[in-house]
Amino acid sequence: MTCRTCRVPVLTQFASPDLVGAIVEGGLDPAGDPRWPDSGAESPAEYARWSGHLCGMACLRMTLGPGAPSLFALRDGALRYGAYTDGADSDGVIKGLVYAPFARYASEVHGLDAVVHRELSPAGILELLDEGRRVMASVHFGIRHPQQPAPGRGGHLVLLTSRTADGGGVHFHNPSGTSAATRAAGLPLPVFERFFAGRGVSLPGGARNG
Repeated sequence: MTCRTCRVPVLTQFASPDLVGAIVEGGLDPAGDPRWPDSGAESPAEYARWSGHLCGMACLRMTLGPGAPSLFALRDGALRYGAYTDGADSDGVIKGLVYAPFARYASEVHGLDAVVHRELSPAGILELLDEGRRVMASVHFGIRHPQQPAPGRGGHLVLLTSRTADGGGVHFHNPSGTSAATRAAGLPLPVFERFFAGRGVSLPGGARNG
């Protein structure tokens, strides 16, 4: 577990950070990512099928810090706890992240005091950050383009690490950020709220310095 004053690592849900934009916005098949073995996937096909669903595992890796298991090792653990559904009962469609079993997994396997927040206000986010916690928040992936209208709320997870320096916004790490500026970003709270679905999971050890 990382200390509260340490910087939070900036990680993506794809093995090659410089290819995130090409994958999520340019139509590049993730199987073409040359660094796919770094993810822990067994094959390019498995990596391509799952990488777009692993924003929550990327947030968990950032929380665990140096020495954290690979994305797919974390995925395997989350699957065992039922935090993802991938099988006959889901018609082969990947579903998740399911918060309650994820919180049990994070607690029992990784020793993290994970708390599910099914209803979370922007003010509640600030309170959690002030308590030294990090927050995996459900947002729309369009948050990487905050200057544009929000296409919706929810469906993607980012890791909130601290308030902004003026106290009126949040720093967060986006696992599908397409540039350094969108992977470690800060937004005023009203802008962030346009993309926020009002739910998430808080984790211990929030960094004060974003």
